Amino acid sequence: MRLIKLKEVLHMTGLSRATVYRFMAAGGFPMKVELGGNSVAWVESEVEDWINEKILKRDASDTAA
Repeated sequence: MRLIKLKEVLHMTGLSRATVYRFMAAGGFPMKVELGGNSVAWVESEVEDWINEKILKRDASDTAA
């Protein structure tokens, strides 16, 4: 298991910081892990799963059209 910082999450997803936090608040993005102090990270596999879900939804809608 690997924890990744916000900069890498943003790079992987192409989202902005505000969008990541907005999606988290709405329950549509993996939650951050509090590391202590002001430091947070995300579980890399959870972010990858989120990306894969987006790809699967895209592919499903492509085949339905």
